[in-house]
Amino acid sequence: MNTLRFLGPALLAFLAGCASTPESRIQRNPEAFAQLPPAVQERVRRGQVYIGDSESVVLLALGEPARRMERLDQRTGLSQVWIYARSAPRFSFGIGVGSYGRHSATRVGVGTSTGGYKDDEAMRVEFRQGRVVRVDYRKG
Repeated sequence: MNTLRFLGPALLAFLAGCASTPESRIQRNPEAFAQLPPAVQERVRRGQVYIGDSESVVLLALGEPARRMERLDQRTGLSQVWIYARSAPRFSFGIGVGSYGRHSATRVGVGTSTGGYKDDEAMRVEFRQGRVVRVDYRKG
């Protein structure tokens, strides 16, 4: 039972550390945020990005992407695509009991995963020459 008393607070601390909000990113990068015009600052606080935003604005507003890709188009050339996931890290908890003859054992475990299925894709932000040229939002 001592293990369970330790796991609860440890899990909460881990979850708090994983939470990345626009406010927490602004607090970590106050100089970059202060250089933005007031209208852009307000959008960053709301976690919104627009066409023409720089990579640094997107990082402040949305954080690090789950994945990055490059897109090569015959007409427009090379662009960078940042993919954002909608799901939070997944957690699991398990208890196992086993016995063999006169011996028995119990085990308690907690697992985490920030990966997952590609189905978690929520948003794509495309950059050309360091500026947003396209934003795709997943509906539903």
